[in-house]
Amino acid sequence: MMGMDGGRRLFERETLKPKDLGETLARFGSYFRQHWPGAVLALVLISAQAWTQVVTPELIGQSVDCYLFPRDPANCWFAQISPDMDEEARLLGLGGLIVALLGITLAGSALAGLAFYAMSWTGQHVLRHMRQDLFRHIHRLSMGFYARNEAGDIMSRVTNDSDTIEQAFSFALMQVISGVLIIVWIMVRMLETNITYALISLAIVPVMAVATLYFSNQARKAFRQARLEMGTVNADLQESIAGAREAQAFNREDESIADFERSNAANREANIRAAAFTSALSPVLEALGFVALAIVVLAGGIAVLRDEPLLGGSAISLGTVFAFVAFSQRFSQPIQQIAVLWTNVQSAIAGGERIFGLMDEDVEITDRPDALPMPVVEGNVSYESVGAEYVAGEPVLKDISFEAKPGETIAIVGPTGAGKTTIINLLPRFYDVSSGAVRIDGHDVREVQVESLRRQIGVVLQDNFLFSDSVLNNIRLGRPDAGDDEVIAAARLVAADSFIERLPEGYQTVLGERGSGLSQGQRQLLAIARVALMSPRILILDEATSSVDTRTERLIQSAFERLLEGRTSFVIAHRLSTIRNANQVLLLQDGQIIERGTHRELLAQGGAYHALYMSQFRDEEESTPVPGNGRLAESSAGAC
Repeated sequence: MMGMDGGRRLFERETLKPKDLGETLARFGSYFRQHWPGAVLALVLISAQAWTQVVTPELIGQSVDCYLFPRDPANCWFAQISPDMDEEARLLGLGGLIVALLGITLAGSALAGLAFYAMSWTGQHVLRHMRQDLFRHIHRLSMGFYARNEAGDIMSRVTNDSDTIEQAFSFALMQVISGVLIIVWIMVRMLETNITYALISLAIVPVMAVATLYFSNQARKAFRQARLEMGTVNADLQESIAGAREAQAFNREDESIADFERSNAANREANIRAAAFTSALSPVLEALGFVALAIVVLAGGIAVLRDEPLLGGSAISLGTVFAFVAFSQRFSQPIQQIAVLWTNVQSAIAGGERIFGLMDEDVEITDRPDALPMPVVEGNVSYESVGAEYVAGEPVLKDISFEAKPGETIAIVGPTGAGKTTIINLLPRFYDVSSGAVRIDGHDVREVQVESLRRQIGVVLQDNFLFSDSVLNNIRLGRPDAGDDEVIAAARLVAADSFIERLPEGYQTVLGERGSGLSQGQRQLLAIARVALMSPRILILDEATSSVDTRTERLIQSAFERLLEGRTSFVIAHRLSTIRNANQVLLLQDGQIIERGTHRELLAQGGAYHALYMSQFRDEEESTPVPGNGRLAESSAGAC
């Protein structure tokens, strides 16, 4: 299946590239800098909430050394310590300490809520800007990019990868920052209280760090693969839904289901592998936390029972042991919390890498720094020794030269793959030439602003896209400022008004996805009405009447005769009716013009065009009634 193969190629391309974690985090930081007040407020609130977590163990230690078993000297906040303190003073001081602990705990909860709101507010604004930049960049990418990449994978980056970042920004990132602050703050306070005891208590930290780095790095790789596999699943899903009719017509439902099951299974395995590393980290850290707690209790207990310093350090009080036990518990909790939430952070980093990777895709069609707006064109178009290639070293067009004067119609014919569509794609700069030049009124199309160029070129394709919007808005796509009367006039010009008026709500009818509910011919008529409303000086018709019946085609041709008057047009068609009256016919083969002239001239030459006519067009011409008398058209010789 194409989606699966494309996703696999994408996976190989992305996983082979070295990943720069620092660069990804720096790019996230550049977005946060745009909303620095919210980010600073969130950091202040997170820091204050972390302080409440650090100060609580200190107050627990003070409850022992200051009131339960008074010890002089002792660092007490609310009392002057004296071994002969009476019971009432101790109870009063202990009550005040309990009230302080309660107040700090409540303040910590309130600060956590405010920090969550501030972080979510900032994260949502950051994510909105990221999505805007990504969506803007997607619209600037050339047609070549969309030919190489599946729509489903691009959608996955905009939706699924953005969702993982949103989850991290809303909660996980705040908890990780808070956890890091608590860990560092606790280490500092432990070292300030008793360096020797702190170093013994923190002996297990290097082991925790190694375990965290190993499992988190493995999880990050697994989550990056999981995000890529999700892109493949989306690409397969989008392709299967879009091609549902073909799958049913050719009895390929079982094969499509099997292909989707394979990509879905790959996504499952990638997520299971990521979950395995993530789930392993938490119990490992929990076990190491218990080991750290045992070390704190054992070392501190020995020092208190013997009433002597540890390894020549300062003396240890019972309150210090209680404080270090609480420190150790508070130290292990954020590490375990980070380990659990690191899943979201790692997934967000992987999603960020994919989003930034899409943002880094080169925009192949850009305005030059000195590009000027395209003046109002007269319609003189010239191709000067034009060459084009989609893949370097594999030319699609070779030395194409011709000129179209204002008001002329150029018909381009030839076998499939000859390069017909490539020729017209160069005119509005959907692609750029690899050699030579395409000029309009003497202006190289690469030297003018793309927007001003395309505004003056109307394009009707074989398969036109209609949006899930009203008929009116679909027709006014090229002229958003057009009034309703102008839209209706354009629809009447191309004979689309008759079927539009039969729709449930007429011109206000909202179409389904890609114009579902309309026939192919009706969709084509709406696309032609778009161009009629634009009234451009240059028209490109790529099989513009290939999907309509003969009667509708005659109506369209009649409308085109009025529409094309005074305008330069390029017509790609396999129907004789669309090229018989062309001022010039170009016959392409293998990317080269092998014959050129009018329809009659080329038939008279008896060359390749004559052979094409005899094999493809003659039956069509002989079966077409002559307007006015109902008789069949004359034979080819008579028609010429």
